[in-house]
Amino acid sequence: MNFFQAIILAIIEGLTEFLPVSSTGHMIIGSSLMGIQTQEFVKLFTVAIQFGAILSVVVLYFKRFFKSFDFYLKLFVAFIPAVFFGLLLNDTINQLLESPMVVAISLVLGGVVLLFVDKWFNNPETDDSDEIGYMTALKIGFFQCISMIPGVSRSAATIIGGMTQKLSRKAAAEFSFFLAVPTMFGATVKKIYDFYKDGYVITSEEIQLLAVGNVVAFIVAMLAIKYFISYLQKNGFRIFGWYRIFVGLIILGFLLAGYDLSVI
Repeated sequence: MNFFQAIILAIIEGLTEFLPVSSTGHMIIGSSLMGIQTQEFVKLFTVAIQFGAILSVVVLYFKRFFKSFDFYLKLFVAFIPAVFFGLLLNDTINQLLESPMVVAISLVLGGVVLLFVDKWFNNPETDDSDEIGYMTALKIGFFQCISMIPGVSRSAATIIGGMTQKLSRKAAAEFSFFLAVPTMFGATVKKIYDFYKDGYVITSEEIQLLAVGNVVAFIVAMLAIKYFISYLQKNGFRIFGWYRIFVGLIILGFLLAGYDLSVI
């Protein structure tokens, strides 16, 4: 992987991490289209640059992270299911990450759900993410586990999970952003630990790639979050649903036509 490819993947990460379109799915497809070879560092890179993306949440919502200890307890409660199922299903998840067919099908099915989610949950009772209770946080945490299937989208799963608990689109999206911080930080730490445990060493050039990737992901994610909240409040999810279906069908078309979409 060269610096140009690293920047493109970081842009994809920053744009898609907090949108309900699946950052993992897009990076898998992006890597395939750029012909990036399967390497352990590439796998590490696609996870580690999430750190830059979550920093954008901390910067944009800086005051919320210092508002109360209760805020962190709710995030911890919501984070627990991901830890449990992530460790339990680690090998299965890794196998699914190697399947572009899984990504394509998940994109299409998730897109169909997004076409109707605004009608299904159109009577919110809570418009402030600070008012979320512990049981609601836990339920959203279980929804987040669905996103372990590549192509589902962590953002989509948690936002829809929040809306099922009568949160407004804005409140659900903000809590999804906050929950991304411990979830993605934990995933990054585990990936780095596994990388070194398996005997790999990060070279000086790879450190530079990680640095550039995180900076780009940070900047792009800040812009994406600001745009997403504003757009979501006015227009809802339909455009993201149609986009997911369009991309998913294109990938399915390539696969059925016999193209080899090698993945990371």
